[in-house]
Amino acid sequence: MPIYEYRCNACGHQKDHLQKMSDPALTTCPACGSESYAKQLSAAGFQLKGSGWYATDFKGSSASSTKPASPSEAPASGACSGSCACH
Repeated sequence: MPIYEYRCNACGHQKDHLQKMSDPALTTCPACGSESYAKQLSAAGFQLKGSGWYATDFKGSSASSTKPASPSEAPASGACSGSCACH
């Protein structure tokens, strides 16, 4: 449920209320009883934590870490069957 910020235009009382989006807006100030209690326009607050999708999916990747091995880097012992990316 979203948190809405309300402010009374009569006494200046300000408070946050947890409401459903379908709930009607509050109009009565809990401090003075005036009918000038109005919902304020405020920025939504959130914080990104951890490695997250941006760091793993959209961050620039290093070309050297994903480059396939060149034929000169193939195993010298002949252990490769020829079906790998080095041939």
